[in-house]
Amino acid sequence: MSTLDELISQLQEQLEKNLTHTALEFSRIRAGKASPGMLDSVMIDYYGALTPLSQLANVNTPDARTLVIQPWDKTLIRPIETAIINANLGFAPQNDGDLIRISIPPVTEERRKELVKKAKGEAENSKIGIRNLRKDTNERVKKLEKEGLGEDAIKEGEDRVQKLVDSCIKKTDDMMESKEKEIMTV
Repeated sequence: MSTLDELISQLQEQLEKNLTHTALEFSRIRAGKASPGMLDSVMIDYYGALTPLSQLANVNTPDARTLVIQPWDKTLIRPIETAIINANLGFAPQNDGDLIRISIPPVTEERRKELVKKAKGEAENSKIGIRNLRKDTNERVKKLEKEGLGEDAIKEGEDRVQKLVDSCIKKTDDMMESKEKEIMTV
């Protein structure tokens, strides 16, 4: 039998994980400056297993607008190039046989708006996750009532849950606002 404090503590942990995940997703949305993290989502079919690009190649940024990918196995040049194209990141990789260069195009106003839209989608996904955590926790709190916890304690627990959820949603909104400013700054 879990106590109310244990449930609240578990909720706090889950909400922190949600915020961490949201921050990670926001960090993948880049406007302008080249960064090896831009390719974190690229997976390559390597001997039948999907493998992250970072485990198969060196990714460097020789300047603010260029990414250079140097695979450790030269036979992977074509699969890496294909994976980058299929990842739909808006990049046009250039293969010279030894390495792949990606020129990061200057971000147009239209692309900035697309990136803001993508960030808002991530923020909304985060909020959906937060609301689902609230629902699950409130259901577990109500089960405690059947196990003998008083009505006042249940109400207090639900209030604590709501305060945590409100705080987490506010943090998500603040992160989104900050990300939008970053993206829209030319």
